[in-house]
Amino acid sequence: MAEDILLVGSIPLDTVEDVFRSFGGSLGNALAAMPDGEVGPRRHWISRVHYQVLNGHPELETVRWPQPENGAERLHPRNAADSYLFKVRPGVARVRFGDPGWRLGYARDAVNSYFVFKTLREEGALPKHLRFQVSMPSVNSALPPRIFPDTADAAKVRPGYTDALAAEIGTIAAKIPHDDLAIQWDCATEVQDFDGAVPGLPAEGAIERNLDQFRRLTPLVPEKALLGYHFCFGTLGGWPRFSPVDLSATVKLANAVIDMSGRKVDWIHIPVLDRADETFLAPLRDLRPRGARVYLGVVHNMERFAARVAAARKFLPEFGLAAYCGFGRIPPADIPAVLAEHLTALKAAGR
Repeated sequence: MAEDILLVGSIPLDTVEDVFRSFGGSLGNALAAMPDGEVGPRRHWISRVHYQVLNGHPELETVRWPQPENGAERLHPRNAADSYLFKVRPGVARVRFGDPGWRLGYARDAVNSYFVFKTLREEGALPKHLRFQVSMPSVNSALPPRIFPDTADAAKVRPGYTDALAAEIGTIAAKIPHDDLAIQWDCATEVQDFDGAVPGLPAEGAIERNLDQFRRLTPLVPEKALLGYHFCFGTLGGWPRFSPVDLSATVKLANAVIDMSGRKVDWIHIPVLDRADETFLAPLRDLRPRGARVYLGVVHNMERFAARVAAARKFLPEFGLAAYCGFGRIPPADIPAVLAEHLTALKAAGR
């Protein structure tokens, strides 16, 4: 029962306590781990990294900001054409980040949210078995080629950012008990790259371009912590930002990531478009989870939910349920309906 459903990450309520009490209180018995909702600046995913971490870095120049909203600054882009753009300043061969372990903000937020999580669990507002989930964008997804007009600049920023992310994992592992922790890597650029859909990147070399970051970072996840991967089609500018013709490239990426992780992968999440045709879903038969719990992102457009589930089971008989992505770009007023959809999905699936 505790692995029936997965919450990817972002839930745009006002506070982490609101998230834990509403979604954790309602769905907790069906979850293995509970995210804090990525409230506040994190609700728009990598945009926070762009304006809080990259913007203002002395070795980077911000060459474009999102267009203002009614004359006031806008922190989050409307779509990819409105996103931040950066370039590395002349003479800089490698951009580095200071304040290791805290600079990116993920560890700071995790430590603060874990205190609320632990307190509510001790009060009985959350199930005792529930772990605390930290979801973080992978390096390649946080720093996609599209944010660098000179794509060569990405190679100057990513190694230092990888070091900074490694230090954040170290802080999280030092502050949160390992058997109470789950870490999920969120991967959007990787999915598009494996599908040949990233402009300027050749199909050849996609495996190495995307797996090298995980070879560095995944061994740092404590052995007793759970490890998950969310493969993402993106929501910037509306969902889906990327619509593959089928799941073959996503399955290929999932298999490659699981094979190279060097430890047990506890779950993977694969989104499903509003399609129930065999052409789209058939690649699921080639998935090699090696013990990982597979969650399919089928909880949306609920009038077709049963058809999607039935069609997917032809190729993957057993899987958990999830939405297609996090909910950070959904209006907060719509979030009660999203929770209701998850409860409906559990009931419809007989769980």
